[in-house]
Amino acid sequence: MALWRIRATVDDRPGYLSVLTASLALRGVNILTVQVHTTEVGAVDDFLVDAPDTLDEAGLIAAVERGRGRDCWVARSEARGLADQPTRVLGLATRLVRDPDAAGEALRTLLGADEVTWRPAVVAGGIAGTTMVLPDPTGGSYELRRAAPSFTPAEYARAQALAELAAAVGRRDADQVTLVLPDGAEAVVRAATAGDLTGVLELHRACSAGTLHRRYLGGAALPAPARLGRLLEPSQGLTLVATATGSGGAAEPVVAMANLLVEGDEAEVALLVRDDWQRRGVGTALLRRLVRHAERAGLAGLVLHVQAENTPMLRTLRRLARPTVTERDGCLVTVSVPVTAAPAGVVPAQVRRS
Repeated sequence: MALWRIRATVDDRPGYLSVLTASLALRGVNILTVQVHTTEVGAVDDFLVDAPDTLDEAGLIAAVERGRGRDCWVARSEARGLADQPTRVLGLATRLVRDPDAAGEALRTLLGADEVTWRPAVVAGGIAGTTMVLPDPTGGSYELRRAAPSFTPAEYARAQALAELAAAVGRRDADQVTLVLPDGAEAVVRAATAGDLTGVLELHRACSAGTLHRRYLGGAALPAPARLGRLLEPSQGLTLVATATGSGGAAEPVVAMANLLVEGDEAEVALLVRDDWQRRGVGTALLRRLVRHAERAGLAGLVLHVQAENTPMLRTLRRLARPTVTERDGCLVTVSVPVTAAPAGVVPAQVRRS
């Protein structure tokens, strides 16, 4: 027995697929997997089959044509073709998470392309026979070619999803920066993940009761791990963490966390900085990055709830040099920050002082 891939167009009418499979079965062909690609000219069926050694390419094509299939393409396959499509795609997605620069190779593997070329020009995407042009979300475009068979709209959609995943991972990695603080210390700022839970728990344990009270406004008790897990990966929004960089580039425990939690067209922002890292510029850097994220997301504004006695946090907000609306209710101050560029004529406070 030998493995083959067969692709053929079948009229999208009741019973036509069964006629094709029956024609293959009469010749001892065992269908292992089948994918159906919907097109304007009919359903393109993609089979992985196990056929008798006595049946060659011409015999398989004849069997398909007797089963009312047309535009038939047949090629020998390998054992790795037995992996189903979802498994293969998940494997490629895992590879892109680790290395987003491998997008071209992942597309070639996904579609069995003979050639993948990236071009800097942005062009309209589409398919034309055995050529596919795919816009790159980060700029430019991919051109994919193969000898046969022709690309289908379903394959284009899969390629588009894979390219978008690579771009999203690339943007995430690009958001990681190293801060050089005024005192010469360095901290790495990046998007948080579920794997940061242990580090964030240690951050909370290292903070004083006063620092925790100013962050959570309702006491100094440590938040439950489940709550911190939700803060690290909010359903809508972004959480950043800052880690110190020790000698030799070794990562040290998390020293700060910043949360942006989206509700509607606004987001609530909160910061937590370890006591020995306060007043060193970490909070300001985190807040500015959250503001830039809010701008990219198209949010209307940010809201922060701050204790009136939390002078360092209020000073950090002033460093944004943005117009704010402040409301005080007892010892609680609510600050609203529009997510728009500072209007002409508004000079940042630090510039006025100099």
